[in-house]
Amino acid sequence: MIIDLHCHSHYSDGALSPAELVQQAESRGVNVLALSDHDSVDGIAEAKAAAQSLKLVPAVELSCGWQHKEIHVVGLGVDTASTVLQQGLATQQQRRWHRAEAICAKLAKDNINGVLEQLCSRQASAPTRSHVAHELVDRGLVKDQERAFKRYLGRTGSAYVPAEWCSLSEGISWIREAGGIPVLAHPGRYKLSGSGLQKLTEAFKEAGGQGFELSYPQLFPKEAQRMAKLVRSLELWASQGSDFHSEAQRWTGLGRMPPLPPAVTTVWQARPELFS
Repeated sequence: MIIDLHCHSHYSDGALSPAELVQQAESRGVNVLALSDHDSVDGIAEAKAAAQSLKLVPAVELSCGWQHKEIHVVGLGVDTASTVLQQGLATQQQRRWHRAEAICAKLAKDNINGVLEQLCSRQASAPTRSHVAHELVDRGLVKDQERAFKRYLGRTGSAYVPAEWCSLSEGISWIREAGGIPVLAHPGRYKLSGSGLQKLTEAFKEAGGQGFELSYPQLFPKEAQRMAKLVRSLELWASQGSDFHSEAQRWTGLGRMPPLPPAVTTVWQARPELFS
């Protein structure tokens, strides 16, 4: 059985519509798919309607702040009608729009105009920096997204604007209120030391976090084994996902992830009613 619990549609920074995403997942034999757009559940109904042979799990990926770092938490099996979750997502999206406006104002000082108008024409619930980067690439101002972040959008870029997100505990509480499982997303990408990751994971668990992404593209086996010890010691549930955004990212694909380390309890074993 192929279970992919992390991917994105064009309602956040993915390239495909929810229906296209589901069709592609089914063509690749995926049995369970969680659509987890950044701070948005707007694509869930469309994805559910398109699903024929797979189980669609409603999900979301929240951007949270912890000790001056941006941490992502996937909420699996959320009730998308939850008032608490909807209010939280509205706040997150408003923050994204404010940040995009500030970035575009800085770009205008470099005589790069009309970016905000282009962002408004996209399908996304709220713009991300990736959308801005795409626009800069499309205009031929930079060769690729990496250069867009280096020159304009990253911490040392001319149009950098810091983000303001909900706290880790707030994000986790919204997911729990919506009946979902909070999962610490791609924990190896935060550039933390071993002790730093342990502190983050302990804070995540103390705030009500339950799951830990233990399999995703570009996670090396030795690192996964080290993380598995942490998952077992804190009695967290293991999750997995491709973090698929588009076919242009050749390092990932729907349903393509390394195998989970042994002797862990998975989210679908712990809460089977959300995945069947």
